[in-house]
Amino acid sequence: MEKPLQGQTVLVTGASGGIGAAIVERLAAEGARPIIHYGRDAAAAEALLARINGNGLLVQADLAAPDGPFALWQKALAAAGRIHGLVNNAGIRTEIFIDAAPEDWKAAWQREFQINFFAAADLCKEAIRHFKATGGGRIVNMASRAGQRGYAADAMPYGATKAALINLTKSIARSFGADGVTAVAIAPGWVRTDMAEDFIATHGKSVAVADIPIGEMASPAEVAELVAFVLRPSQASLNGATLDVNGGSYIR
Repeated sequence: MEKPLQGQTVLVTGASGGIGAAIVERLAAEGARPIIHYGRDAAAAEALLARINGNGLLVQADLAAPDGPFALWQKALAAAGRIHGLVNNAGIRTEIFIDAAPEDWKAAWQREFQINFFAAADLCKEAIRHFKATGGGRIVNMASRAGQRGYAADAMPYGATKAALINLTKSIARSFGADGVTAVAIAPGWVRTDMAEDFIATHGKSVAVADIPIGEMASPAEVAELVAFVLRPSQASLNGATLDVNGGSYIR
């Protein structure tokens, strides 16, 4: 039986661990050839490639550098020849307080927007041009519940970048759907990653899931399954959607 993503090549940013690695493994299981982007952790990326039996490509790029996203796209395209999907998963969360020094405040906002939003926008630009010329493609932007309901006082840049990413997704969907380019945002709440585990270790699980009606965080595999579903050729009508994965902690 043919796998749903057979023959698809998909670039996944921030893919060496956490949600990104889970996405890569799920895409490979459904027949895709993932392009595994990593910034610094080459060993983790290579281990991930081994877990999917080498059925993928590795590409290194620094998304914090202004030209990093464009360099990533060019490397990925040169390695793959044709790209069918882009998953903008890379992201950081910076803690910065309103009493921070102005230079620290500005640096935190600029770095967070560069990695979480500007890099994604640059990659979307290149992907759209490529997709228009080659018969279409899919973009999945990993947003967050934080971009919908606001975020904590000590990490406001994070929520702002994710809100911008959701709006970018909508603009792409409205502007390029007729060209065969579809875009979907996925907005997780708490996901059981290393960051969540650190929070649990400090504050306890009951605090972490206090506002989640189902009483559990999402697993990376759960998010990855949804990403793979969105990338299926049969799901074009999801274009422009923001899909919530938050256990009922934010309902709109």
